[in-house]
Amino acid sequence: MSDRPTTVRPLALVTGAAGLIGHALVADASRWAPDWEVWGVTRDDIDLTQIDQVRAFWHNRRPQLVIHCAGLTRPAHCERDPALARRLNVEVTAYLAELAREIPFVFFSTDLVFDGKKGHYVETDPVNPLNVYAETKAAAERVVLANPKHTVIRPSLTAGRSPTRDRSFVEETRQAWEAGRTLTLFTDEVRCPIPVSATTRAVWELVQKGRAGLYHLAGAEAFSRWEIGQLLARRWPELDAKMVSGSLCDYVGPTRPPDLSLNCEKIQSVLSFRLPSFRNWLAAGVATGEP
Repeated sequence: MSDRPTTVRPLALVTGAAGLIGHALVADASRWAPDWEVWGVTRDDIDLTQIDQVRAFWHNRRPQLVIHCAGLTRPAHCERDPALARRLNVEVTAYLAELAREIPFVFFSTDLVFDGKKGHYVETDPVNPLNVYAETKAAAERVVLANPKHTVIRPSLTAGRSPTRDRSFVEETRQAWEAGRTLTLFTDEVRCPIPVSATTRAVWELVQKGRAGLYHLAGAEAFSRWEIGQLLARRWPELDAKMVSGSLCDYVGPTRPPDLSLNCEKIQSVLSFRLPSFRNWLAAGVATGEP
């Protein structure tokens, strides 16, 4: 029998572990956060809206870090049920942040907290959410950032493979084309798409370096939705990629900001790697099979 002491790694909880980013954070932890024991929490494990369940789970596990990815993330769902959106996106976040008041807490917000009139947004720019989803995320940001130990990440469109194969915009686009649908893609809606692999690496680096605060996290290039569609069509020549160009002026649904390009100089100054371009990631995927 060895007399060497057993090293107990600190526990990190990742909520929303069945989603695109949450799942990837857990899967990539062995590479980017080997000093942490990482537990992915899904709604099958615990209902985050039930405070008694959350409290019992918390005191049983005693985490030293929380990365909170869970929430109601589809804008159309939030518009249909604003009360549920507030409960899941604001009240749950506030309760978890209170439980985690003495430890690092990382909250995933959205670039949609901006109105899209300016573009190239920096962290100090004022927010102006235009729909219920964005309003709830902006409210949750204020709660989280009241604690200097805590962190808010504003991601852009995130690309990659989710467990259910329907959570990223890349997956949704491919499914539409495989089903023979024609997509209307806007020429006047701009985002900075980023692969989920870069998102998870960046977040784990922030955690390892103890860098709390507010950060934008997006790809190195901005593209319109129409340009993104063209890039994906070239990536999948085997598909019948049906698409037509359109304008936000003709869109019916929750308000969509036009230019949500993000300035990521703040987080880039902390990271050990360059945030990738979506275009370059797609090109690299020709060799690797991703996406």
